[in-house]
Order: sequence, then structure tokens, then C-alpha cells
Amino acid sequence: MESIATEVRRALGVKIAVYGFDTGEGMPASVDYRDLPYVWEQGFYKMDQAALKSSLKQATLILGDVASTVPAFLKTRDLEPIGFVAFDLDYYSSTKMALQLFEGGFESRLPRAYCYFDDIMSPETACHNEYIGQLCAIREFNAEHTNLKVCPIHMFFHTRPHPSPWNEQMYVLHDFQHPLYCVNITPKAAQHTQLPL
Repeated sequence: MESIATEVRRALGVKIAVYGFDTGEGMPASVDYRDLPYVWEQGFYKMDQAALKSSLKQATLILGDVASTVPAFLKTRDLEPIGFVAFDLDYYSSTKMALQLFEGGFESRLPRAYCYFDDIMSPETACHNEYIGQLCAIREFNAEHTNLKVCPIHMFFHTRPHPSPWNEQMYVLHDFQHPLYCVNITPKAAQHTQLPL
């Protein structure tokens, strides 16, 4: 993500801040069956904190349980608005806590924030569905929020020049009450106007 942020800044002049959240100690203990303990368990994916920190050039690593680090992060002064989040937390419980990223004020996010959910497709043995794992966390988030909805990008796979399985893992957080949600973003070029008869 650091290298992509650098490329975007070079090409478009848009500065992107990159933050990474992790326990630093591998996966915590599962909460219940919704965490898919038959696929993942405590201690998986433990990181080498020193090696990771030394390799970072501009990203900020935030260590700890997302249940506490995400709310604290949202209180950060002059926080750049969130425009993209890659959710790769495996568990239902961790994903549910990480979705709190979208519960800050309007200024904390763009009206539509793109999301990638890593753990809704594989492994096949997970048998992903809306009652376990990340899909369950998304379903519950949507049920709990009237004006915030995390939704897949309908037909995204079929509109891509080079379709790929990851296209099905792309969602968007819609903030229907965001002051900018209804601001028209369609370019004013001629191809977007009605053709003369």
C-alpha cells in the first residue's frame, strides 16, 4: 500500500496516508463459532514487529486490539478522511470491531469509502456465509446503521477490463447523510450529456 500511495501521489498529486492495524502478537483467541475457529486459531500470523517497522517508509503501524485502537484512532486530530480500507482480520469479531472506523464524524471519511474484504472467499473449507466470518460482521453492521451501509459493488467483476476474483471482494461504505454524498461527481465532458436528436 505504501508503494501504491507513492505512485498515486506521483501521478495525481494526491497525498495518501497509510495506516496499518495489528495486534502485533498474531490472532487473538476466537470469541465463538462466528470467528471460524475451525479455520483460524490464536497465534496465527504472528509478525516480526522489528522487521516490519524497519521496512516502513511512510506508513504508520498501530499495534493493539482493534476494539481499543480504532476508537482511539478516530480521535486523532487532523485525521485524513478515510477513502479505502483493506479488512484482512480473518475473524468475525475483529472485523466487527474494525468496522468502527466508519462511526466517526463526517469529516473522518469520504461519502463513499472503498473496502476490500480479504476473508469472504477462501479458503474453501471456511464455507463463508452471512452468519459467520466477515460476511456476518458486514450484515450486522448494516442492520445496526440506518444511514451507513457496506455493500458490494454490483457487477464490478463484469465491468473490469481485466476481471479478477478479487473484484468480488470489493465493497463500498455508503454514508447517505454525508454532506458530500449527493454532490455530483460525473465529469462535465460531452460524453456524459444527452446526445442531440
